[in-house]
Amino acid sequence: MKIDGRTLTRETLEAMRLMALERMVEGESAAAISASFGMHRSWAYKVRLKARGRGKGKRALRLRKAPGRRTLTDAQERQAFRWVNGKNPQQYGFDFGLWTRQIVGELITQRFGVTLSLASVGALLARVGLTPHKPLQRAYQRDPEAITRWQRETYPAIAREAKRDEADIYFWDESGFRADAVHGKTWGAKGQTPVVDVPGQRQGISAASAVNAKGAFWFTTYKGGLNGDLFVTFLRRLMRGQRKPLHLILDNLPAHKTRAAKAYVARLKGKLSLHFLPGYAPELNPDELVWSHAKPTGNAQRPLRAGENLEDRIQLQLADMAAQPDLIRSFFRHPSVAYITDC
Repeated sequence: MKIDGRTLTRETLEAMRLMALERMVEGESAAAISASFGMHRSWAYKVRLKARGRGKGKRALRLRKAPGRRTLTDAQERQAFRWVNGKNPQQYGFDFGLWTRQIVGELITQRFGVTLSLASVGALLARVGLTPHKPLQRAYQRDPEAITRWQRETYPAIAREAKRDEADIYFWDESGFRADAVHGKTWGAKGQTPVVDVPGQRQGISAASAVNAKGAFWFTTYKGGLNGDLFVTFLRRLMRGQRKPLHLILDNLPAHKTRAAKAYVARLKGKLSLHFLPGYAPELNPDELVWSHAKPTGNAQRPLRAGENLEDRIQLQLADMAAQPDLIRSFFRHPSVAYITDC
């Protein structure tokens, strides 16, 4: 079996060429040398041809840099990694908010005075461990200071108060389900987008849930949007049989802050407290992971059959999750909610 020279390093090929030339000078046949290296029969002949001529010899067989190629030092490559990793091109004066090979190349030219081809920029990015990704979207209204304050000060204070009063802490969130929604991915031939059959009936249902780091899970389903009165109804259901005080952490949806909600909390005289997460930071809420788990494992795996009711399907699925406290506890081990330390 012949060796493919493209699988060998340039340094290895250089050493083989020099050795082959020496052996041919000593009188060994080119065919025998090619066979000994496992190369094609004509390989040694090409080596000898390349070395012939005035001023050539071994020099013609040594490594040479590709013409026109510009390279960066190791330190410069590490600096390029720091520019790109976790940062935005707009921080360096570019109008576009996503990194492309062209923008990286322009930045390298500006800072180092080195011009690289797009292929060389791509090779550089791969070499330092950077690969293309579909970015997660975050609202620009996010307040990083408020998020840090919540993680380091606000939530720890809630946890201390709950421990002192022997109270429970739950995280609350709402979401919507549709019968014709497709979540997750499927396999198919390259260049051909797979087609998934979905039910023609456009059923929709909303759900609210509350999770506890100890594995408790409460849920309800409802039709339409959430308003203040309906939210109070759900709070009453959540509080039924609740013996300990309850700290409920939720987002800033207007329905959560209505007069009706505030009045109901006040009537409970400390048995229920509402705490609101920083705006535009859903990743701080472990209850978001309930929906991240439920949607790809529900209708995405088995679309509704004719005559089947979406609300019944969702209630069964959520009830099954409620029977798995280990699953609920696993949501609290996600890196985005690592600040929750009362697990």
